Amino acid sequence: MRVLIIGGGGREHAIAVSMRKSSRLDELYCVPGNAGIAQIAECDPSIGVMEFDKILAYAKEKAIDLVFVAPDDPLAAGLVDVLEEAGFRVFGPRKCAAILEGSKAFSKDLMKKYHIPTAAYETFDNPEAALHYLEHASMPIVLKADGLALGKGVLICNTLDEAKAGVREIMQEKHFGDAGNVLVVEEFLTGREDRE
Repeated sequence: MRVLIIGGGGREHAIAVSMRKSSRLDELYCVPGNAGIAQIAECDPSIGVMEFDKILAYAKEKAIDLVFVAPDDPLAAGLVDVLEEAGFRVFGPRKCAAILEGSKAFSKDLMKKYHIPTAAYETFDNPEAALHYLEHASMPIVLKADGLALGKGVLICNTLDEAKAGVREIMQEKHFGDAGNVLVVEEFLTGREDRE
């Protein structure tokens, strides 16, 4: 089997190491890959994870049997859908499922709709409305940029002043880019997570 891994971080390196152990693996490829992955797979660092046309051409050129898409950005943008439409077998969620990771507001609304326990929250697409809401909110409070922010779009604010500064940082100054177009303001919870 000829396998292509999309991504170039530590997660993809771990996936590559595990795949390399399979007796069913004939060839292993990775785009863009990294120096560690390059020791066990053929990498093409000239192709970015969001360059869907180049990824598709590369998969065709290498006669790939299975594509493993790991990073959040191409998953949320629909790379799995593109590859499947071209006839490739792909491991990873389609765009309609990747929205669970790609939009915190969507995920929170889904949990609310199906009575899945989650912290109380409100969503805002207007910074002034968010600031007004915070005037009456209990502190500490959690601010989350709705979209993908490379794991950095969450602020825990202990005071109202911190929370106001967080709204400015996320929604007005756009420290997390378009991920901050919508803001989730969430109740701060402490204690152990119940995994029953």
